[in-house]
Amino acid sequence: MAATVIPELLEEIHCDSLDSRKAIFSRPNDAESGKERKDHQGEHPKCTAGTSACRSGELSAIGCTLTLTPKKRMAHKEQKRMNSQRLVLQYVVPCMESYGLCIVDNFVGHKCGEKILQEVQTLYQFGNFQDGELANQKSGSTRAIRGDKILWVEGSEQGCENIGVLLSKMDKLIMYADGKLGHYKIRGRHKAMVACYPGNGTGYVRHVDNPNGDGRCITCIYYLNKNWDSKVHGGVLRIFPEGKSYVADVEPLFDRLLFFWSDRRNPHEVQPSYATRYAMTVWYFDAEERAEAKQKFRNLNAAKKKEAPPSEAE
Repeated sequence: MAATVIPELLEEIHCDSLDSRKAIFSRPNDAESGKERKDHQGEHPKCTAGTSACRSGELSAIGCTLTLTPKKRMAHKEQKRMNSQRLVLQYVVPCMESYGLCIVDNFVGHKCGEKILQEVQTLYQFGNFQDGELANQKSGSTRAIRGDKILWVEGSEQGCENIGVLLSKMDKLIMYADGKLGHYKIRGRHKAMVACYPGNGTGYVRHVDNPNGDGRCITCIYYLNKNWDSKVHGGVLRIFPEGKSYVADVEPLFDRLLFFWSDRRNPHEVQPSYATRYAMTVWYFDAEERAEAKQKFRNLNAAKKKEAPPSEAE
């Protein structure tokens, strides 16, 4: 009889030390950096799914069977919550404080990740993706700066059910981290930006997500690229931490979640991609900065109306 595995069993988190994450950092003046780097898929310390009795990688070999009564289900739900809190407190927050970025691999698991990928691919095939835009930039020169196609989603649309599950899990991690990530008070986020680089050598030149205080404090990116080989496919996200002598190269691997500060501390670029590259980005807002940015925008619009000729102001 085949073993029965309850999906909720795959929620306990175990992480290696923060120091082992230094594998993603490299010296920017090293001529071979980014070219001769090993593909670290499977080598990076991972926050992976598993239980103290049976790790996810062992399930196929030994199997796990569990029947939960309603009372046990409630207890297990509380255990899941505690595991997520532990991930945030013992890993995400320290990583952000030490490096300004954090990687969580195997975030939702292979099965759920596959469903999310299928939804994204369907959206790309039938959705109304548009060229990525730049603030205050003429459309004619945009393609030289960024080459992705994008679509904004809420996660509640038909055919986006698993994307909605992903966003909910991301929101929960941020909720547990609220008040522990610097001075920020996170009270909202942007819609999810689904992005596709078509694989024709396009990328996104070095930039800052929030250079002018628009309220975005945390950038959160989820990657969906199976069997990605950066030596062949490119597409590495290179981060240039402000004031540091190193860069951080993050490969866009399947079911990988990345957090980093959205402001000027983390200029970054997407290096040219030579295979179809999918990612989903969400920006979380600091309540105070966001309110100030909205007020500045209202004041600017009011000033423009006052300066405009009567016919235009009307």
